[in-house]
Amino acid sequence: MSVHPDLHQHYVQACQNLGQPENLFIANVLQEAEKNDEIWTKGITLKIAGNNHLEPVQRVTADDLQVLASVLSNTVFVTGLDLRCNVLTDAGAKHMATFLQEDSTLQYLNLMFNDIGTSGAELIAKALWRNKTLTYLRMTGNKIGNKGGMFFASMLHLNSTLEKLDLGDCDMGMECLIAIATALTHNKSLKAINLNRPLLYSQEEETTVHVALMLQTNSSLVELHLSKHEMKTFGVERLCEGLYGNSSLRYLDLSCNKITRDDVKCLGELLKQNQTLAILDLNANRIEDEGAMYLSEALALHNRTLQVLSVVSNNISGKGLVALSEAMKTNTELSYIYIWGNKFDEATCRAFSELIQTGRLKLNCTDVEPYEVDGHIHLAELSHGLQKHYYWTPSCGEVLNKDANASLAIVAVSEY
Repeated sequence: MSVHPDLHQHYVQACQNLGQPENLFIANVLQEAEKNDEIWTKGITLKIAGNNHLEPVQRVTADDLQVLASVLSNTVFVTGLDLRCNVLTDAGAKHMATFLQEDSTLQYLNLMFNDIGTSGAELIAKALWRNKTLTYLRMTGNKIGNKGGMFFASMLHLNSTLEKLDLGDCDMGMECLIAIATALTHNKSLKAINLNRPLLYSQEEETTVHVALMLQTNSSLVELHLSKHEMKTFGVERLCEGLYGNSSLRYLDLSCNKITRDDVKCLGELLKQNQTLAILDLNANRIEDEGAMYLSEALALHNRTLQVLSVVSNNISGKGLVALSEAMKTNTELSYIYIWGNKFDEATCRAFSELIQTGRLKLNCTDVEPYEVDGHIHLAELSHGLQKHYYWTPSCGEVLNKDANASLAIVAVSEY
């Protein structure tokens, strides 16, 4: 290894060798990386995101990736690669798969929102049969479909290194979700998985049943995202049954489902006994006042492990919101609560204003802030939440206040 990592010079030489024009955006990122003093001590993540608004972006193509991969194959200090929002197709996935089979340093790979399809998913999944270093892979938003998801399910039977896998918004179907759940009954290394927004055409909730069965035996999964699964009463009941025997899951995302007040009764009973869950996301369901009352009872009298609760946009009015605020007075473990998008009355505004003014609820741990007009207290929205930076990260740099994105503050799995 050279005294100074001359990544840019190697890139220029590789472009000449392969007869490819330079991608000026990649060249600039490599030049900046050379100036980073942490490159020798902690390694570095190359951020070549195609949605960068602070500098001119020439989006990465398959040919660009071929050149970049040839440069990185000779380095040991690049531990992360962020290629989100570019124009990588299955041809680009082929170059990435070749790189993953040979690479021994990359730990984080972000390919979200490219144009990778089923055959590209197959190549990347099969590359992970051999790869022993990658711990975090994001495929979010690539339309790999049900068949592409099946290749990742097969990979989970063989790979023992990957800790976090994001397959949200990938158009996966029932068969591959069941296959993934089956694989996770045996996989002991995966700690977090995102299965958001599959394409499900059955109303029988078979996928939730299999996920629930998996949770009964899986002892390694810490974080599970099941947003937009059309989950209703039957699915919630099965999921709660599975969680009674689970002692590892800390973050459960059930946002954007069809969970009603009756379904939350099951979750309330679960919270009375569960000693593991730290984050519960019920954003964009319809639990209403009765559902909020069930949660409040469990949190006030029984549960002392839940730290974060999101009930954003759940058609809750003053009665339910005040009950949740009262629960926070007796439950000192519940530190983060997100309530915007519900029906605020004066009692709600006073209750949460009191929590904030007394210091029981910190402003960076909620999504509302009180203000007064003509002697009346109102609540304004704050830009805080559970997955504030799921789809994007600030172009200005790293997120310093992780409390504003509570999922990172509480459960940090394979974070780079």
